[in-house]
Amino acid sequence: MSTDNSSEYFSSQFKLGILGGGQLGKMLLYETRKFDIYTVVMDASNEAPSKIACNEFVLGDLMDFNAVYDFGKRVDVLTIEIENVNIDALEKLEDEGLKVFPPTKALKIIQNKAKQKLFYVDHDIPTADFQRFAYKSEIKDSIANGALDFPFIWKAAQFGYDGQGVAVIRKTEDLDRLPAGECIAEKMIDFKNELAVIVTRSASGEVKTYPVVEMEFHPEANQVEYVICPARIDAAVAAKAQEIALKVSEKIQHVGILAVELFQTKDDQILVNEVAPRPHNSGHYSIEASYTNQFEQHIRAILDLPLGDTKSKVAGIMVNLVGAEGHTGAVVYENMAEILGMEGVTPHIYGKKETRPFRKMGHVTIVNESISEARKIAQQVKETIKVISK
Repeated sequence: MSTDNSSEYFSSQFKLGILGGGQLGKMLLYETRKFDIYTVVMDASNEAPSKIACNEFVLGDLMDFNAVYDFGKRVDVLTIEIENVNIDALEKLEDEGLKVFPPTKALKIIQNKAKQKLFYVDHDIPTADFQRFAYKSEIKDSIANGALDFPFIWKAAQFGYDGQGVAVIRKTEDLDRLPAGECIAEKMIDFKNELAVIVTRSASGEVKTYPVVEMEFHPEANQVEYVICPARIDAAVAAKAQEIALKVSEKIQHVGILAVELFQTKDDQILVNEVAPRPHNSGHYSIEASYTNQFEQHIRAILDLPLGDTKSKVAGIMVNLVGAEGHTGAVVYENMAEILGMEGVTPHIYGKKETRPFRKMGHVTIVNESISEARKIAQQVKETIKVISK
């Protein structure tokens, strides 16, 4: 492992660039602050949560070639906190010798869900059956020809996030409200659990995984409500999930964090749903519950420092705080003092001043020696705190 240059990162002239200034960037910056690593962040919003915590903030469109390229010329290592960035600019920067993590080769596969699914098929990685369509109109032809059955999952090939760009299609009319571009139609899986494994790969190839987590989703918003670590599953299923996540990591050859989302079917098969090449919602519990949280681990990986201990100190559950339905405007966190009075509860507020229905505004971690006790407290937290508008 290459650690010869490690001293150049801390309290030095070294500059780490981060594309994206959302809450994931903000939480990455907790760690760069801890290590006194100089950071430069670019985001399209002047209200970006990361703005308050970085050394330099650049206002710019992440999909604009010149903005991304010019930004890259200012820094020594470049990483992302969101996949929707201009790949061509990153590729040019990489060709000119800038260290870009994850590498553009990996990002190209992951950024487009159709390419991602084809990659799994090509590398014998288990995933749900799917069809790829250049245009939404082709789906109706496929249904008419009997090649596609209801119900199925529609996914936009690009730019989906937090439940956006995903829909359950039960009848042809359900397609009418969806955008027309490239997409996939995926077989609906009758699953027992939704799981995730975070794999970290350093620039020189050291690899570590976090414990398997279990995710409970909001039935309407298609967003994670609870992340539970460790997952309440058999050891054999957990081992299979780890094994498949490691295979995905090895084939994609990312650097940094890779969150691998998985389905556990009724007969305990493990299927890959999708991946994210950055710190992820399914790893937020690690800030309080793990020896090395996912954000510090990402920094260690992209700077090619030794990876930290991924074991949990204690059982952890993460509750997402999302904007309440019927509320849009200046945010108010109702009953915050009440949840702070509960055992093992730590809220994280992302710094978004405006709320809207289902917008991710923060999360709360609950730690406890007992996973069942932690789950009970998590339910209390969910029922107590309200993210509303003034």
